[in-house]
Amino acid sequence: MGDRQFWDDKFARRGNQPLPPEKALVEHVACFKKGSVLDIACGDGRNSLFLLERGFQVTGIDFSREALKRLEMFARQRNHLVATRQVDLNEPDALADLGTFDNIVINHYRLNKESLARLHSLVSDEGILFVCGFGHAHRHDPTIRPEDLIHPSDIDDVLSHFRLLTYLEEENEIGSIVTYIFCKEKGEK
Repeated sequence: MGDRQFWDDKFARRGNQPLPPEKALVEHVACFKKGSVLDIACGDGRNSLFLLERGFQVTGIDFSREALKRLEMFARQRNHLVATRQVDLNEPDALADLGTFDNIVINHYRLNKESLARLHSLVSDEGILFVCGFGHAHRHDPTIRPEDLIHPSDIDDVLSHFRLLTYLEEENEIGSIVTYIFCKEKGEK
C-alpha cells in the first residue's frame, strides 16, 4: 500500500483533524480488556485517540514518522499521553521487544502470517486481538493491492492460541470490510 515516503507525504498533506475511529472498534470496544493496547500500523492515531479517551494506555507503532508525529500532536491536544515507536513491519523481528499488552489492534493493515502467528506472545491472558481491514471479497480497487486483502487463511495460526469471539463481513461505501475479534485463551504462552 505504498512505501514510507508515500505514507509520510500522505500524512503531511492531511488536515488538522484525525479521521474518525473504525466503526467496528467503536461498536466492540466493550469487549476489550481494561489496560493497555498496542495499535499496529496506527497511522496518525484515529483508533489510538479513541482508546486513549476511554482510559486505555496506548502504544502506537507505524513506519511513517510523519504519522507518529501527528498522533503525538493529537494526543497532546487532548491531554493524553501516548507511546509511539517507528517500526517497519516488513522486518522479520519487527514485533520483538515491544512487551506485553492487554489488547492489540490491527486496522486496515494486513500483517504477514509469521507476525500474526507470534502475536500470542504479546497479549496477556484473556486479552483481545482486533483485526479489521479490506477482506478477500473486496472489489477491484486500484488503491488496494490484492496482497493487502485479509483472507480467512491468514488467521489459521492465530486460532491455535486465541478463541474467535466475533467475525463480521460488511460491504460499505469503501468496499468489503472484515473484522475478527479474538480472545487469548487463559494459560496460553
